[in-house]
Formats: sequence, C-alpha cells, structure tokens
Amino acid sequence: MDYGKTAKEILDKVGGSKNIVSAAHCATRLRLVIADNSKADKGALENIEGVKGVFEASGQLQIILGTGTVNKVFDQFIAIAGITASTKAEAKEAAAKQQNVFMRAIKLLGDIFVPIIPAIVASGFLMGIMNSLDFMINNGFINMDTSSSIYVFASLFSNTAYTFLQILIAFSAAKAFGANPYLGAVIGMIMINPSLQNAYTVATEGVLQTQSVFFGLYDIDMVGYQGHVIPVVIAVWLLSVIEKKLHKVVPEVLDLFVTPLVSVFVTGYLTLTVIGPVFVWAENAILDGIQWMLTLPFGIGSLIMGALYAPTVVTGIHQMYTAIDIGQIAQYGVTYWLPLASAANIAQGAAALAVALKSKDKKVKSLALPSSLSAFMGITEPAIFGVNLRFFKPFIAGCIGGGCGALYASIVHLGAKGTGVTGIFGILLCLDEPVQYIIEMIIAVGVAFVVSFLLYKDQKSVQAGDSHSQEKGGEAGAAIEEKEEMSPEVSETPDGEEGKEEILFSPVKGKVIPLTEVSDETFASEMLGTTVAIEPADGKIIAPCDGEVSNIFDTGHAVCLTTKTGGELLIHVGIDTVKLDGKGFTKKVSDGDKVHAGDLLIEADLEVIKAAGYPAATMVILTNPEDFSAVEKAEPGEVREDSPVMKLEK
Repeated sequence: MDYGKTAKEILDKVGGSKNIVSAAHCATRLRLVIADNSKADKGALENIEGVKGVFEASGQLQIILGTGTVNKVFDQFIAIAGITASTKAEAKEAAAKQQNVFMRAIKLLGDIFVPIIPAIVASGFLMGIMNSLDFMINNGFINMDTSSSIYVFASLFSNTAYTFLQILIAFSAAKAFGANPYLGAVIGMIMINPSLQNAYTVATEGVLQTQSVFFGLYDIDMVGYQGHVIPVVIAVWLLSVIEKKLHKVVPEVLDLFVTPLVSVFVTGYLTLTVIGPVFVWAENAILDGIQWMLTLPFGIGSLIMGALYAPTVVTGIHQMYTAIDIGQIAQYGVTYWLPLASAANIAQGAAALAVALKSKDKKVKSLALPSSLSAFMGITEPAIFGVNLRFFKPFIAGCIGGGCGALYASIVHLGAKGTGVTGIFGILLCLDEPVQYIIEMIIAVGVAFVVSFLLYKDQKSVQAGDSHSQEKGGEAGAAIEEKEEMSPEVSETPDGEEGKEEILFSPVKGKVIPLTEVSDETFASEMLGTTVAIEPADGKIIAPCDGEVSNIFDTGHAVCLTTKTGGELLIHVGIDTVKLDGKGFTKKVSDGDKVHAGDLLIEADLEVIKAAGYPAATMVILTNPEDFSAVEKAEPGEVREDSPVMKLEK
C-alpha cells in the first residue's frame, strides 16, 4: 500500500494539521487527539486503504491500521502534517484535556478510588464474615472460642481499612493530582489525628472542644474526619496546588525543606478551618440526597436508579460510584448502593443468557453465553457491549430487571458491608442478610430473563455475517486437535520443501478465554486478524514458534514475529498497556533477532499491569490470515507453554 497516500487521506479526513492536538501510535492504532471532533469524518476514514476501524475512546480518535502498517503510516503522517510525535504520556494528558469537565471529574474519581478497592473489599468481606459469626455465636448456632488469637486478630483486621480510610484516600488522591503521595498521606493523618475527637463519638458525647481561628473570627469543632471522603480529596487537591507552585518558586537548595513544610502546614490549617467544615456539610447533603432518593416510598427511587445503572456504565459515569459506596459505609455502616449495582449487573447477565438460549445462531450463542456468565460474576462489559446493546431489546430487558431487583432491595433495606464486588459473589458482603440478597438476585434475573426471552429475535443479517465468517475459515474459532494428534510445527512436502503447515504454541502459561471476555472491541471482534486471547498465569512471554522478530515496541508491551510459513504474528500483552510507557515490561529480544520456539521475548510484571487497572489478557494475533488456506484456533481452556493454540495451513 502507499503509506504516504494513506497518511495524507487520514490527515485530510480529520480536519488537517491545525485540528490535531496530539499524535502518537501503539502496536496497532494511530492515536490522535482532535481539537474539534466535528471536523473528523469517521465514515470516510473507515474507507481509506489500510484502515480497519475507527472509534473514539478516552478522548482519543483511534484509527486501527494493524501491526507493521501503523508505524509506517505514522511516520508519513507526522511528516506530512508538520508535527512532532507525542509520547504516550503527552497523548494521554492531551486526551484528558479534550474531555469535558464532568467526564474529567468522573475519571479523576476513578483514578482515586479504584486503586484502594482491594483494601476495601478485603475489609468488607472480613467484616461480613465476623458479623455472621457473631450472630451465630450469640444465638447459639455455633460454639466458638472468641478469645482465640484467630478470632481476636480477625476482628482487629476487619475494620482497619475503614479506621484509616482517610489515609488511603489521601495517598491515592495525591498520586492522581500529581502531588507527593507521602505528603498526601500526612494530610490524611492530620484529619484523623487522635488529638481530635473521634467523629463517631460526637453523637453520644457531643462536641468536647472548640478552637477559635482566624484571630477570633469564628470557632470550629475540634472533631476528626472519620467517615468522610470529599473533604480529604479537596484537601489533597489544595496540597497539590501549593506543592507544585512552591517547586517552581523555591530555590532548589531550599526546596527539600521549605516545600514539604509549607505545603503540609498551610494545607492542614486550611483543611481544619475551612475545607473540612464546608465540605463535610456538602458531603452530608449529597449522601442525604442519595439516601432520600433510595428510600422514597415503595422503592421508586431505587427502581429508577437500578434501571439507569447500566446506561451509566455505557457512559463511564459508574466510575464515581465507589465514592458513594465508601461515603455510605462511613455514614451508615453499610452501602445501600452496592446491592442496587449487583441487581443491575446480574440482570444484564440474565438478559444475555436469554439471548444465548433462544438464539439459533451459533455465533450469537458462543458470544452471549460466556458474556452472561461474566456478568453474573460482576463484569458486565462483555454482555452489555457485545450482546445486549448490539440487539438493544435485551439491554432494555436488563434495565427493567435491574430496576425490579433494586426495588426489592430498597423495600427490605438491604445493605452491604463493603464495596468492589457485585454479582454472585456480592453475597459475601451481605452476610448479615443473605436471604434478602438471594431474593434480590432471583427477582433481577427472573424479570430480565423473561423480558429478554420474549423480546429477542434472531436477525437475518447476523446469520449472513456468520456464514461469511465461516467461509473465510478459522475466524469462528475451530478447535485444534490434541497436541499428540497434530503435525509437527512445520510439515514438509514430499520434495522436502518447508511451509505447508505450521503449529503455534501458547506464548504464556495460563488459560485461553473466549473473545467475548476481552474488553477491547478491536481484539474481541478480530478486527486485526485471527485472534486467540490468553489470561496469563505468569509474565514470561515466549516465542510460540521459530521465526524472526520483525518489531518489538519500545514500551515492551507488544512484539511482532514472522513465522517460517510467512505468518505475521502480533503478541500483545494486556489491554491498553501502551499507556504504561514501558513500566512493568522488560524486553529480551531486539528487532531482527532470530528466535526459536520457547525463547523468552518479554518479561511482564502482571502485578504492575493489574495495579494500574489494565486487564492482563494476552493476545496472539495472526494479522495476515488471508495468506493461509485454513487457520484453526484452540478452544477455551488451560494451556502450558507447549500447548498448541493455532494451526496454519499455507
């Protein structure tokens, strides 16, 4: 293809160089941040030679070109546009600025609260277990020694995350705002300092001490901020503003001493005298408003919110809900929001399950069934985006079921001890009221399933598309024979000529998963080529066959290989891991290296990937399936490094 022509056409269709804020690329996509999206003609972009798809995500216009093509088009693109290439961090920052204020605020809340969810989940589970044990012990159901070290320590551990929650929030918020996270933690410590009266004792003891501030202008209550979320976030934001300003104006020789001292003192003083009192009132007003809505007569408010929960997942607004959960737990001891979310999530799963059972289209069945199971576990994106929204009526059925389940939860005042886990396993956070939780799930599943089953009908266009996929060969996901029944890696013709058949082995130990469980639509739809997705058990990425490294990306998250039969492979570790800018990845090969099956290509730190909030699923993609007469893929299941995952016939 003419890379220069493709680059010029892309530039023309996005509104010219003046409309480009930032340009970067990853293993498969040109990532552009556009000043005015209305000037970008997405339909025309999709018709340009080499372009396999176009979509918007995270403030970026992403143009899918595939491996080996994207870098060549990108080089031509920046030359023709007269711009410089952006780093991944610069592109991410530019994309964030292009989003509206509301969506940026929502994303910021997600950046603050998502990293601390594991701590909240652990404490919530343990609190639920301990409360259940206390109930059974007090009512004579079981006999247990409550003075044993296991019981005493478990009780101690169960509320630790909530006791010091403000420190966790402050540390995470400081990282999100770009401040020193340890200074952020100090602000959190100030707000729950033992010298202040514990906020939980005010209801019974009253305010024990006040302090005159601003030269006697007014008095404040010397009460801590246990149970509060918003004041901590605002305080750390102020810390970040002051710290960044001081770094610019304070001489470097004094910066280490002056900046931390002034930042902490000024922020701490303003927090206790202004920010705390004002935003405690604001936070209480918000939580009281939400609680008022959820407790409207006959559960009407919960019915509405349960029905609208899934649409907020589509828009991304759901990232703010952890803050609501944490605030409610702090104020009421439980969150009434999580059962609502559980009902909404499991209802979308039930709607997808109805599609799976009613459809006669094999491709739809193979997509809908695993998606529904994923939603039952609390992960709804495959069901929502892959099935329900695609056919729309199942999505509406899921919303109706979610609303009905939430209605029941509101009527019985169902609350959860923690947050972060919904669906079937959400019952572990509701062990005080397990029967009510089960009934809520039954209602949500039953209503959504019945409505979806009645409304859904197979579409002829989908069946035709499925037939077309089958004609192409391999893309519907045929099973590969057991290894011992398969041919050697490269078979030979009678004349001794190599290249008729080739077997690709798993590049990593783990589990082959259905593409419906892959959260990136580009990979899930096999837009880049025949794809096998593997959930890795470790971070050692090895060569699946003999071949040559055609390109390993600077960030180390992806590598391209050319196999003996001419297969062009892309091994992509994780989803959106290009945004890590190489953190957590160690390259073990270079461009042009000859490799043998089993040679180490990349070492990936799965903990770093998951801690950053990115899925670790690793894609093996044959980007030129049209060069082969047949391509077979492994069925989902456990794989070792020597397990076959793809078979190519030249």
